[in-house]
Amino acid sequence: MGASTSTEKKVPDDQREAEALAASTGALPQLQSAFSKLVDPQTNAIPFESLQKCFFLGYENQTQETAAVPESFPGILDHVGLTIIEMFFIPEKGGVTWVEFLKGYNKCCGKISASVLLNALIRVFDATMVKLGLPSKLEFTSYEDEFKMTGFLLPSDVLMLLWMCWAMFWDSSTFKALGSKSNLILPDINNLVLSSVASCAEVGSTVNIWDCDILGLGVEVPIGKFLTWAVKTVPSLPDGFSRFVHARILQASTKEDGVESSSSPTVDIASPETSNSFVLTCGTAWAVSLTQRGGIRDEMSKICFSISGDGNHEHLLYRSSLHGRGLNRFWSNIEGYQGPLFVVVHAASGDTRDDSTNELKWTVGVLTFQGFENRDLFYGSGGNIYALSPVFHVYSATGKEKNFVYSHLHPSARVYEPHPKPVGLGFGGTMGNERLFIDEDFARVTVRHHVVDKTYQPGPLFPDQGFLPVEASILDVEIWGLGGSTAKEIQNSYKKREELFTEQRRKVDLKTFASWEDSPEKMMLDMMSDPNAVRREDR
Repeated sequence: MGASTSTEKKVPDDQREAEALAASTGALPQLQSAFSKLVDPQTNAIPFESLQKCFFLGYENQTQETAAVPESFPGILDHVGLTIIEMFFIPEKGGVTWVEFLKGYNKCCGKISASVLLNALIRVFDATMVKLGLPSKLEFTSYEDEFKMTGFLLPSDVLMLLWMCWAMFWDSSTFKALGSKSNLILPDINNLVLSSVASCAEVGSTVNIWDCDILGLGVEVPIGKFLTWAVKTVPSLPDGFSRFVHARILQASTKEDGVESSSSPTVDIASPETSNSFVLTCGTAWAVSLTQRGGIRDEMSKICFSISGDGNHEHLLYRSSLHGRGLNRFWSNIEGYQGPLFVVVHAASGDTRDDSTNELKWTVGVLTFQGFENRDLFYGSGGNIYALSPVFHVYSATGKEKNFVYSHLHPSARVYEPHPKPVGLGFGGTMGNERLFIDEDFARVTVRHHVVDKTYQPGPLFPDQGFLPVEASILDVEIWGLGGSTAKEIQNSYKKREELFTEQRRKVDLKTFASWEDSPEKMMLDMMSDPNAVRREDR
């Protein structure tokens, strides 16, 4: 055969490389479809206005769980899409070409490290602030493809940055079903903001965690420490940025003649008033989801984007104020559930500062990777323990010990125990010195200093915890299932089987019993009526 005489146009190297990177993410067909829907046939490029419309994040209606919202925040949402286009897609005079479109997607959604994506997210936030005419508190020094950041953020800046990330998560989760007509709900994330302040503020900064105005707080949060805090505490935070870009491009690829697809299922989004009826609020559920990857994060995300206030959320397995207090009520609702669980304990303790008698309310949480079992020893394969409110912290497993979960009920048979085991729920620590222990009545919770615990990382579970054990009154307990539909179906089958066994045990076959004349009960009654009667045993 002779040499090839093909007249096919040779693909440039940069285009081939960009297409290969996009193909490695599995999104190349969607990118080709979106480009064909948005491109101008005359210039063979996407007009700037079309791409700007595609990435517009503004919402006409916004509601929030907190009263205070910075005046500049709505402007950030209106302009962040424009910033993303100018920073990553680099439009030319005629628009965004196919190669630049691919490169922009790869920079936002390609296989890049979480730290690089976090840096890009902060650059987008700072550039949007500058676009609105607000002063920049950060400086960027470029080193070829990398750059270094210096400067600081105020707590109000951290709040708006986190809310911007929340809006991106919210948009990628609801835009497909509700479109731009959905109402943006801003959750209460003051616990996350205070977490960054408490972890990153300079030594000597005094912040009253229990009574703090986020917008009026003038504490500086160094950007270097903030990056370290974000990677350690909320490693999934920058994922919302890549999910937003991917979702908007995917949405553009499914448009037909400029009409958005309406075949997606509806999403039940609750109002702030209903979501606040749970101890696990939308903001706290989102914060917990940012600490996880995989299925647990997905299930927790479903909770924060679909919490309703009727007390019958599909992920909620038990709530003490709804199902009743006590270990038995708790066990009847969670028995048979074999999947990850999230335990939320809302409690109140006395304020020991300055001999005050004020009552301080705080919330802690525990993530278990398996269901509960009735044992008199610790068990478990992993998990995290959380300080949820008023400040958020996550303490993962250390790997030194495996005392993750302790759940022990009263033994069914009355037997003598010279050294009875504690009855209740425990997490971390050792037997009798648990890091967190809930009594059998679900009335009191005991929190001990992390020095007794080698299972979870050290740190306070609420502000000003101190070294001595703290016993507090339980206000409410919630158990949320994170095992998905499979774990729930298995539990339902287990409950049906137990109900069948119980019904069978209730049925009494009188034929299996001896006659009354031969029963021990009749003999005892005869002896009591005439104890002196002579009785002869028949042999």
